Amino acid sequence: MEAKIEHQLEKIMPEDLARTFESAYHVFQGRTEHMDDLLKHGGVLLRKAAQKFTPTQMVIGIAALAAVAVVLISRADDDDDHDAGHGNRPKIGSGKGN
Repeated sequence: MEAKIEHQLEKIMPEDLARTFESAYHVFQGRTEHMDDLLKHGGVLLRKAAQKFTPTQMVIGIAALAAVAVVLISRADDDDDHDAGHGNRPKIGSGKGN
């Protein structure tokens, strides 16, 4: 019975995902004080995932997550640069004033 409880605790739970994404959201919003939480929750999630996946699956999964993170950060940075440089001017072809 004790082995069954231990096995149950090592499953990836929805709460693990929610905590990790919540911490990542806070860090993405600029609240760097949540970086420790992100590392802690991400580490727990990674440890649990490592038990389920082969090393190749882990490498591919981490690479995919890193690629998505780079794209999201790049888009957010481009949006900030675009908004700061152009103010509130309407976009060309937006139908306003044409």
